[in-house]
Amino acid sequence: MGTTPAPPGEAVALLTRHTGEPAAIQILSDRRGSRAWKLQGPKRAVALKANNPDGDDARDKAGEMAQEDDHLCRLTAAGALSPDYRVSAGTWDGGRWLAVNWIDGAPLWRALALARGPEGDRASVRPWLAGIARTWTEQLALMHAAGWAHADVQPTNTLVTNDGHAAVIDYALACGPGDGRRVPYRGALTHTTAPELAAQILDTPADTHVQAQPPGDMWGLGASLFWCWTGQRPVAYDDDLDRLQKLAVIARGATTALRDVRPWPFPEFEDAVTGCLAPDPADRPTAKELTAAW
Repeated sequence: MGTTPAPPGEAVALLTRHTGEPAAIQILSDRRGSRAWKLQGPKRAVALKANNPDGDDARDKAGEMAQEDDHLCRLTAAGALSPDYRVSAGTWDGGRWLAVNWIDGAPLWRALALARGPEGDRASVRPWLAGIARTWTEQLALMHAAGWAHADVQPTNTLVTNDGHAAVIDYALACGPGDGRRVPYRGALTHTTAPELAAQILDTPADTHVQAQPPGDMWGLGASLFWCWTGQRPVAYDDDLDRLQKLAVIARGATTALRDVRPWPFPEFEDAVTGCLAPDPADRPTAKELTAAW
C-alpha cells in the first residue's frame, strides 16, 4: 500500500485562510497525471487540484493547470462565470495548483440513477429532469455568448445539486477567442465527442490544436443526457476499439434512436436530446434556445 499523496503545502497554507482552520483534507482522485483534494474548514470547503510531479506527463499537466486558471480568469471577466468560483492558483515545487469553491452535488450519472429505471416514470421526475437540463444550458449559454465553448461537456463535469440544479465544472479544455494555448485541444471524453470534432481530430496531426465550437458542446450535452438517462451511450461501438477507431465511428454521425432505449416516455425531453445529437452542427438547438424551451 502506498502513502496517500499530500496536497502542495503552499496551497494548503494559503487556502486555510479561506476555509478556516482546522481544515480536513480528503483526497478525491489521483489519476492521469493530476490529483484533487477537498479541503473542508469551519467557514467553507474548496476543491484543490495539482499536477502529479512524478507522472510521465508532469509538464503537460502543469501547463493544463495554468491553462485552466487562465480560462477561469477570462471567463469571469467576460461575465460567463461567477466570480465566486475561482479561489486561487499558484506554483509549487512540483508544478502548478488551482483551487475553486466546493460545489455540493452528485455527478450526473449518479444523480440520474432513479430516472434510468421504470420507477422514474413519475410526475415529479419530469420537471426535475427538465430543470437539470435548463440550468445546464443556462451556464453553457453564458459561455457561448462570450465566444467560448466548454469543450468537455460530459457526465463527470456536471454536478447535480440537492435543489436539482446543474453545475458545470472543469474548464481546462475550454476553447475561447484569441487562445494562446499551452496545451492543444484534441478532444475530451470519447463518448461525448461531437462528430465534427471527431472528424477534425482524425484529419489533423496529434499536436494540432482543434478549436471546439458551441455546437460541439450541445452534442456533448445531448450525449450526456442520453447516456445517463438510458444507461447506454448514444453511439454504439465495441469497447475493444482504440480511441481513434471509436472516433471514426462517431464521425459518421449516426446515433442509436432514443425511443428504442429510453427507460420510459418523455416526449419533450426526448425531442431536445435528439435535437442536440443532430449530425449537422447547424441543425442543433443553441444553448439559449434550449434554455427557453425547457
